[in-house]
Amino acid sequence: MEEARKSLSEIRGTVIRPCADRQDVEILDMARIQVDPHGMITDVTPRGMSSTCSPTLDNVVWLPGFIDTHIHCPQFRVLGSASGPLLEWLEQSIFPEEARFSSDHYAREVAQEFCSALARNGTTTAAVYSSSHPGATDILFETFANIGLRGLIGLTLMDQNAPDEVLLDVDSAMQAAEQLADRWHGYDDRLEFCVTPRFAVSCSPEMMRRAAEFAQRRQLPIQTHLSENSAELEAVQNLYPEAKDYLDVYEQMGLVGSRSIFAHCIHLSEPEWERMSTAQASVSHCPDSNFFLGSGLMPLDTVRRHGVKMGLGTDVGAGRSMSIRQTMASAYDTALLTDAKTSSGELLWYATAGGASALGLNHQIGYIAPGYHADLIAVEVPSHVPRDRRLLDAIAFRRDHGAVKAIYVRGRAIHV
Repeated sequence: MEEARKSLSEIRGTVIRPCADRQDVEILDMARIQVDPHGMITDVTPRGMSSTCSPTLDNVVWLPGFIDTHIHCPQFRVLGSASGPLLEWLEQSIFPEEARFSSDHYAREVAQEFCSALARNGTTTAAVYSSSHPGATDILFETFANIGLRGLIGLTLMDQNAPDEVLLDVDSAMQAAEQLADRWHGYDDRLEFCVTPRFAVSCSPEMMRRAAEFAQRRQLPIQTHLSENSAELEAVQNLYPEAKDYLDVYEQMGLVGSRSIFAHCIHLSEPEWERMSTAQASVSHCPDSNFFLGSGLMPLDTVRRHGVKMGLGTDVGAGRSMSIRQTMASAYDTALLTDAKTSSGELLWYATAGGASALGLNHQIGYIAPGYHADLIAVEVPSHVPRDRRLLDAIAFRRDHGAVKAIYVRGRAIHV
């Protein structure tokens, strides 16, 4: 394994490759991937190993790094806190923990633990909510930069309906966002500043409008929550009685576009789905979190019917695991409960290529093809598992088996 981590000029072995023309993956046995010194894939040969060649690592399968399209760093240490549905959970478990991120020392400890956990689980790219503290957000960017992960990271914007310790007024928030974007957006072609209004309940109209203007002016991605919980929908309706629906609130504020990532989207109406599709906005499907908070079931068939871009999100800390494999298993369960047939192949596509598309990065990552960045992982799979569709089931659903044996971002080894 150490030899494999020194150089990524060539990989030999079994490869799971997302398809470019459908939401599925294909298995390449005895394949060879070649990578240039800049970490770009230059060639993929489906059967590039001769009978005398040894695989790069034994008993592993190579695939694109997992992409987590929705996760909260400051919730890492309270993962699995069972304190009720969304709004009560925020009040009792989350806001008190996020207030602790006013301490740079605490923020640095958690950021290191968080990034290490991402890497251990094979996540090479994540769309991350920091806390509402500029210092903690700067530390999170710095930790991503030092470890070598890829990320869309945002200062969480919130100026109402939460404890004072986690609120930041509009002018201070926008000034901090400008400074963070100046420092980190585009860093090493791996990091982006993501404009992050928490959700319509915790953001004033001025905060959301200023955030949208900032995102448009700097051409930045946007992430927020949408239609997660029935009590949340009622709160939004009370705050914005003139809006025709929840999505309309964000549309009026200028937050809906082709690089907008909306987490959950459980209770959207048909007209909202139609407008999501027209705007080319993306959904982060967070099924484990949805189960844990009792929020509901996101309808996969509706996403497909409208052609909406979708990736998978662990949504830690309401999600109970940093593993996208756990999320795939929960997504499979959700599909069964909503009469939407899916497969391990489709879910692996959403965990890689689908996530890349949802984050607007599908020209760089998510595929194993010439011209793409070598963001790759090696997952241990027993040799007795056949190299057919049962292999895909083993990757997607054997969530307690199969360690990540190697992880690379743009050809550079990540050590945790």
